[in-house]
Amino acid sequence: MPVTRSTGLLALGGIALAALLTVIGHLEVNDDLNPWALTISDFAVSDRGGVIDVAMVVLALATVALLYGLRRAGPPRSRSARTAELLLGAWVGGLLLAAVVPTNEPGTAMTTAAYLHRYASVIAFLALPIGGWLLARRDQLTPAARWLRGLAVASLVLAAAMVWSAYPGERVLIGLAERLLILTEVGVLTAVALVLARSGSSTRVIAV
Repeated sequence: MPVTRSTGLLALGGIALAALLTVIGHLEVNDDLNPWALTISDFAVSDRGGVIDVAMVVLALATVALLYGLRRAGPPRSRSARTAELLLGAWVGGLLLAAVVPTNEPGTAMTTAAYLHRYASVIAFLALPIGGWLLARRDQLTPAARWLRGLAVASLVLAAAMVWSAYPGERVLIGLAERLLILTEVGVLTAVALVLARSGSSTRVIAV
């Protein structure tokens, strides 16, 4: 099986598993937690089994599989292609750091660890859509280029909505904004994984 196809399939499996674990993590926490008013991190810190944290690690590893497949299929030949890979790497790093360093309990004062978690999440949320936009320039990803660009723009709009909610908006519907943001960003990864999973043995990713 070609490397690009196998890594695409592996990434799709990781994305599906991460989604399943996140749903399980939401079902296992306190019923009083409101998913529209609280972020996934708020749910994770209340999740005694750490299922949501595991989901974040799995999603990061799925992204690593995508990066490996893209690199093996064809090294980046342009600055934008290299930047896209660096941004995906920043997404992976931010996701892993946010999984390892928990935020504070809802309603309590922010700690140093909570601030570290917050800014790691911000880096991840911004890096992925920009990286997805740049990935749309790769020749093999042309079939998904429109989706990549559309999801990237939607992600940035939702990220702006989340920032507004976190500060002047007094956290109104911040949980809803974050979950929609994560759906669009996972959509970026899924679009790339689907193209790689359909790749043939002679197909190479070419950066323009």
